[in-house]
Amino acid sequence: MKTIGIIGAMPSELVAIQNTQVNPVKEEIAGYTFCSSEHGGKRIVTVCSGIGKVNAAVCTQILIDRFGVEAIINTGIAGGMKDGIKVLEIVISTSALPHDIDPHLLRDYPPYHAEYEADENLQALAAKVCNEKGIVCHAGRIVSGDVFLTDSTVKAALVGAHDPYAVDMETAAIGQCAWRNGVPFVSVRCISDLADDDGDMSYDEFEHLAAERVGEIVMAMCET
Repeated sequence: MKTIGIIGAMPSELVAIQNTQVNPVKEEIAGYTFCSSEHGGKRIVTVCSGIGKVNAAVCTQILIDRFGVEAIINTGIAGGMKDGIKVLEIVISTSALPHDIDPHLLRDYPPYHAEYEADENLQALAAKVCNEKGIVCHAGRIVSGDVFLTDSTVKAALVGAHDPYAVDMETAAIGQCAWRNGVPFVSVRCISDLADDDGDMSYDEFEHLAAERVGEIVMAMCET
């Protein structure tokens, strides 16, 4: 039976998924609660990592070491960065990188790696589910940093430097950890705001709806 790890940073990003888990087995490791159950002929292990790259990396490594996951799906919400992307649309990661680290440190000092590619099969599966559900999706780079972005000037600088489709606080760390371990990953994010000067207001309005939408997509991926 294939084992899939699903990571969300906040409880709201996982509630729709965990509500579908039947009689999950819960295990506390390093202060995180991992919930295992069978779904769609697969074993899924969900975990709320908490916000930020360090939390995300710790949870990813535990999923690999303790649960032997064969694929990792990062789910949750994100800020839209690319022109034309709207709130409540989906961004599927093609790759991820941290935006708050000097790029030359990633390029020039091994064993670092500049950008982490998402698995093409998982990308295609996420897009297929979105299309079947009539949900607009985009595929592109996601950038991550340990800051909630609500500054239009900073957003413009990040767009100029990295051309991202979305920004969050975890995907790059999950991608890095998955890459080091040779485990396929993808991040599927629903846009809750546009990471600009109005970001706080939009986030408060759409957070739960966006999290519910992306949770539905991820569970459909696990059933395919």
